[in-house]
Amino acid sequence: MSSPRRSPESTGAGARPGGAPAASGPYVLGVDSGGSGLRVALGAVGLAAPLATVACAAPVRTGAGGIDAGHLLEQLLPAARGLLERCGGEDGTGIDAVAIGAAGMATLGGRLRAELPSALEDALGVRRLALAADAVTAYAGAVGQRPGAVVAAGTGMIALGTDLTSWRRADGWGHLLGDSGGGAWIGRAGLDAAMRAHDGRRGGSAALLSRLEAVFGPAPELPGLLYPRTDRPAVLASFAPEVAACAVHDPVAAGILREAAAHVAEAAAAVCPAAGADGEPCEVALTGGLFRMGDPLLVPLREELARQLPQARAVPGSGDPLTGALSIAQALAAGDLRLPRHPTLLWVPGEGPGHKPEQVTTERDSRPVSRSSDKSGQITPVRALPERGRTQNQ
Repeated sequence: MSSPRRSPESTGAGARPGGAPAASGPYVLGVDSGGSGLRVALGAVGLAAPLATVACAAPVRTGAGGIDAGHLLEQLLPAARGLLERCGGEDGTGIDAVAIGAAGMATLGGRLRAELPSALEDALGVRRLALAADAVTAYAGAVGQRPGAVVAAGTGMIALGTDLTSWRRADGWGHLLGDSGGGAWIGRAGLDAAMRAHDGRRGGSAALLSRLEAVFGPAPELPGLLYPRTDRPAVLASFAPEVAACAVHDPVAAGILREAAAHVAEAAAAVCPAAGADGEPCEVALTGGLFRMGDPLLVPLREELARQLPQARAVPGSGDPLTGALSIAQALAAGDLRLPRHPTLLWVPGEGPGHKPEQVTTERDSRPVSRSSDKSGQITPVRALPERGRTQNQ
């Protein structure tokens, strides 16, 4: 079992010893499970900010049967009990609602949907539960419960939008089939340009070749280093910051980022509803580690969004997936969860016929698709091939 490590706690008026604000409940729990580990936030109905948070060191295992529900519970239950004790719930006050967002939930979440409802009710007295793809918790954290769209980009790239009737999704298909414009896509394009320069082919970049050799070693050795890796998307994405650094003075690198920006804007355009709340311009929130590249990517992205989505307004994501999971739990506890249900994107067990699952679509023609996946992780600049890297569950 992985021991939870505490993150900095929120403070405020009426704080208990140790820094966690006092609250009488009812309590809610938001959970974000991703490639870097499990994060848990305890909140209370009516309070926007979390009372306290905790992070567990180990990512939840994924096997042949999908995401390992038992391993998730091994980390989640002690973390939740510890948070309750710190915030005054040791008197028996239970958890009213839980929302869990997980990378891979849409395609690998079958065991979670089968096992978690009864397990959490037995262990914590949970009465309401929502299981969500982490693209949905990213949406809730960035946009809230309003019509709009979110582009979540890190190693990969996915866009998700809703008019509060159904979900639209674009890309997020992994580095072999899509994730166009994401970190792995940019890194691969940069490495391709470097190898072209090494060979003397058109489209090469001497600047990117120099960075390839500084990061990975001699260019001819790169295939032998890269292809055996199980974390190839993360390794490819680790070169994306090098492309951004070269883009300031290298036209090939700048062109790669312009093409990436076009792909990201295209995905946003595919999912953005016609109008936001009350007829206002639709908000498109940008969230994820890719956008920390700054102006080399953001300047062409703003231009592409203005060209492809003139009716929309690009905004920075106001909250992360953990914030989104907590907000979903609070809305669920209050009976005010307005985001559309879907059997794999946002599932609330036990809801009646008034909450029929909605189809998720990939294009403006509203053709349904049968499966979905999630946003990818953040990218981290490296100076050598990492021994381990964040991977995605497609």
